[in-house]
Amino acid sequence: MVQKVDNQKNPLDALVGCSIVIRAYNEEKNIGRLLRGINQQTLKKNIEVILVDSGSTDDTLAVARATQRQFPLQIVHIRPAEFTFGYALNRGIEAAQHPHIVIASAHVYPIYPDWLERLLAPFQDLQVGLVYGKQRGNQTSRYSEHQIFARWFPEQTNLRQAHPFCNNANAAIRRSLWGIHPYDESLTGLEDLEWAKWALEAGYSIAYISEAEIIHVHEDTPAGVYNRYQREAMAFKRLFPHEHFTLWDFWRLMIKNITSDLRQAVLEKSISANLGSIIWFRAMQFWGTYQGFHRSGPLTWQLRQTFYYPQGIRQGRQSIKRDVEPIEYNDLA
Repeated sequence: MVQKVDNQKNPLDALVGCSIVIRAYNEEKNIGRLLRGINQQTLKKNIEVILVDSGSTDDTLAVARATQRQFPLQIVHIRPAEFTFGYALNRGIEAAQHPHIVIASAHVYPIYPDWLERLLAPFQDLQVGLVYGKQRGNQTSRYSEHQIFARWFPEQTNLRQAHPFCNNANAAIRRSLWGIHPYDESLTGLEDLEWAKWALEAGYSIAYISEAEIIHVHEDTPAGVYNRYQREAMAFKRLFPHEHFTLWDFWRLMIKNITSDLRQAVLEKSISANLGSIIWFRAMQFWGTYQGFHRSGPLTWQLRQTFYYPQGIRQGRQSIKRDVEPIEYNDLA
C-alpha cells in the first residue's frame, strides 16, 4: 500500500534551514512546475527560495512570483554577459540566509514531497559537506540521455562516495564550507565537480541519495548536446590538466556507446523510434568532448567510467518504487 506523506510537520523542520538557489534564463515553461513541487515539500519551516535570473526575456519572473507563495522568494539579477554557472551560484548563495544551500536547475522538478527532507538528512552527520540526488528524464529526453542518467545516478544510495562526481541540477552543500571555498567562476562548466573535489580533499564526505529524485527536462538538439559536452570538456581539462581525450577516444567511445544504446533499444523494442537520436546524440556528445579538450586534460579512470563508459542498464530505466505518493503535476501530458 502506498503511504501518504504527512505534509503538516516534519522533525527536520527544527533541525535545518535551507535556501534553495535556482539558476534561470528564459524558463517560463519549467519554473512553475519546480516551484509547485517545492511548495508541496514535507519540510515547512526555515526555507527560502532564491531565483538567480540572468536576463530572462520571457515570463520567467512573472511565473515565479505568481507560483511561489509557500516560502519567501528573492530574485537576484545578473547580466547575461556576467554569467557562468559558478558566478550565478555565488551571487545566489551570497543572498542566502540559511546554513544549507539546495541547488536546483530551473528545468527540474521533484517527484516526491520528501525530496528536500531526503536531500538534507545526511547533513545531520557533520562530516558530510555535499549531497546530491537522483535524476531521471521525461518523455522529451533523448534515449541516450535516459541511459546516461541511469548510469550516473544509480538506484542505490551511497553515504560515503569515494570520488567527486556530483551534479548541481539537484544538490545541496553547507554554506559555511562555501564561505571557505566559493564556486569557481572561471570554469565553463563542472563547477560542481571542482567544488566536490575540494571538499573531498578537505576531508569532507559526499553523499548520494537515490530517494531525493527529480525529473530533469531537456529538449536536446544536436547543437545543444555538442555545446554542453564541449564546455564541460573544457572545464574538465582545466581541473585535470594531465588527462587527454584523443581522436581514438572519440571513435572508440562513440561506437561503444552507440552499440550499447542500440542493443538496449532492441531489448526494449524501441529501436525504430530511437535509432536516429541515438546516433546523433552520441556523435555530438563525444565530438563535443573531443573539441572541448583540444580547445582548452586528465580523466581519472574512475571518472572516465562515470562520464563515458556504457553499461547495461535495462533495470535502471525504471526507478525503484517507493512507499510515498508522488507529487501530482496537473500540467504533465
